[in-house]
Amino acid sequence: MNSQDMSILTLVLHASWVVQLVMLLLLAVSVASWAAIFRKLFGLKRVKALNENFEREFWSGTSLNDLYASAASGQQEIGPMERIFASGMREFQKLRERHIHDAGTLLDGARRAMRASFQREMDVIESSLSFLASVGSVSPYVGLFGTVWGIMHAFTGFAGMEQVTLATVAPGIAEALVATAIGLFAAIPAVVAYNRFARDIDRVANHQETFIEEFSNILQRNLGAHPVAPAGH
Repeated sequence: MNSQDMSILTLVLHASWVVQLVMLLLLAVSVASWAAIFRKLFGLKRVKALNENFEREFWSGTSLNDLYASAASGQQEIGPMERIFASGMREFQKLRERHIHDAGTLLDGARRAMRASFQREMDVIESSLSFLASVGSVSPYVGLFGTVWGIMHAFTGFAGMEQVTLATVAPGIAEALVATAIGLFAAIPAVVAYNRFARDIDRVANHQETFIEEFSNILQRNLGAHPVAPAGH
């Protein structure tokens, strides 16, 4: 390679096949990482909007039975918080249909149903986080492997030369360092996105756990005020 031609494209094309394979792998991982980042970004925005819409309707004074009927109808998209509410109401009504009137049993059943639904929702919301964490932690090491291999390959080529100058060494070293640069290019956005999403998901989880407690308190009050069925709040 011409020592004067040190463009990134030229360095990649003249790298050893192992280094090129590492670069290709890192580029593919980077593309997949950005796809996961945008998918999670829009997904969290949708979750927050749906939860806020349901919570606004929940506290507007609409009866619990009407809210449950709307959630169970499937006529509109519902968010995690509404599905948690529907799980609690469904279990509560099933227990009432079995002529169970003990307040503790009814509340415990509703809470268990909401907790199970909460865990399912969080599993969905947290999807792709482990992938971003893996990309952020592993990509630099993969890039470093490509760099080490490239340097070994370069020095092997220098073994047969009688005189080695900076002009002959620099291109081989530069080719190897491109792998580390691509590894960092893949890792840095993944780490930043992971930290941002982890914080946002913690807030969503806390918000939904607070709702479970508030809804449980409403059910408890309604059991005292309306022994037959919860009608409003």
